[in-house]
Amino acid sequence: MSKMVSNNLLADFTSFSNHHRQLIDQYLEHMLPSPQGAQHRLREAMRYSVLNGGKRVRPLLVFATIEALGFNTELGLAPAAAVELIHSYSLVHDDLPAMDDDDLRRGKPTCHIAYDEATAILVGDALQALAFQHIAGATDIPTDHRIAMINELATSSSDTGMVGGQAIDLAAVGQTLTLDELEQMHLNKTGAIIEASVVLGAMSCQMSDATLIKHLRTFSQAIGLAFQVRDDIIDIESDTHELGKTQGKDAANNKPTYTSLLGIDGAKAKATQLFETAQESLERLDLQGSRLEQLASFIVERTY
Repeated sequence: MSKMVSNNLLADFTSFSNHHRQLIDQYLEHMLPSPQGAQHRLREAMRYSVLNGGKRVRPLLVFATIEALGFNTELGLAPAAAVELIHSYSLVHDDLPAMDDDDLRRGKPTCHIAYDEATAILVGDALQALAFQHIAGATDIPTDHRIAMINELATSSSDTGMVGGQAIDLAAVGQTLTLDELEQMHLNKTGAIIEASVVLGAMSCQMSDATLIKHLRTFSQAIGLAFQVRDDIIDIESDTHELGKTQGKDAANNKPTYTSLLGIDGAKAKATQLFETAQESLERLDLQGSRLEQLASFIVERTY
């Protein structure tokens, strides 16, 4: 990250990240149901799957967008929690034997290993429902904005977004994809929720200007792809302990990746190019040097 952001800005961003990760963790802790009653095992597994660490990149994008637009970041607590719940549900389901069949997530046993497959399926179902329920119940947000936010999140996680991207990913195992096909897959699977996080941040401020939203979408699509490119690089350069999940799993499963198509150096160049595209979008909005640029730099430079 030091190549793209000065040491002073790095320290400032670290402070911002630490504060807002703590803020969203406390908020999630409070909103998730207590493990009581007949559903205690399900609720315990929900909390296990959400409150087990994580970079909280998507909530940070909500907060960073709000700050960049000049508003109080606490306006974004409800949508930030919602995008993290959707992300957590997707990880629980992705780890299942019928999907990616992973045993580790964030350095701990995956939900279906810690509990069982049926519970893991129900955890994902419940977290998804809770995400939409939470935005719908955020009465401090005007009704028309809540409807727009629910639509944005639903679209980003549907068959035209995250779920559709996962379907393409499963079908691509053992197949040869072009770079354009790989990018389309990841614009859906990884990028759609990242894009929604940025757009929901703007909506939290009751911002709906078409030009603003257009450039924010371009920015978020670029960093969404950059996030995946960096993931593919990290999967080659790190080990299982550092990753908190099984290293080299995509290569072992013969899945197409940016590193398999471009090589390590080519993938790193691609990440840099995507960062520059994101910067250009921010410049068009006069948001260069904002928290969004710092977060984009973190995404491209991170090592975990």
